[in-house]
Amino acid sequence: MEILFQDPGIVVCRKEAGMDSEHDIPQSLKAILGGEILPVHRLDRGTAGLMVYARGKQAAAALSQAIADGAFQKEYLALVHGCPPETGTWEDLLFKDSRKNKVFVVKRPRAGVRAAKLRYQVIRPGEESLVRVFLETGRSHQIRVQFSSRGYPLVGDHKYGSRAKQTEPLLFSAALSFPWKGQTLRFESVPQWAE
Repeated sequence: MEILFQDPGIVVCRKEAGMDSEHDIPQSLKAILGGEILPVHRLDRGTAGLMVYARGKQAAAALSQAIADGAFQKEYLALVHGCPPETGTWEDLLFKDSRKNKVFVVKRPRAGVRAAKLRYQVIRPGEESLVRVFLETGRSHQIRVQFSSRGYPLVGDHKYGSRAKQTEPLLFSAALSFPWKGQTLRFESVPQWAE
């Protein structure tokens, strides 16, 4: 885990795949920095990339408010099977089956169904295409499900249709931007497989 930025209120780090963003990372940061470390957003265990943590309740409230206001922006890089159209905006209704820890696109609203929206741009087309994804909502497994449901599963995402040898989905939280102390902070990182 690499720390990219810290001040008395927040810490921005690069999470490695396999670490739990709500338990492992806060414990590791607490061991390094001391004090309180509070998660305000999450990444799946198999997803790597940038995260910001609050170092107290006041910072957590400010970051949570930025998320609620839509001022907290996340961008992802994903390697997908096939080649989607060059750009797109996808809106779906998603239902999470908690027993199976799997999400499905559904046609009609019902209990437990949530709207999901993302935009994407193909950066490097091919049999396996590199795409940049801009989340407008943050739903569990959203990117994985929305790409898979259209025939472009993420490379390594065996839960949602990949047959690649890769054991984890090639999905990376590549950019974060959010308001902090009167300015907008932006952080970017690129995984080795996207270079």
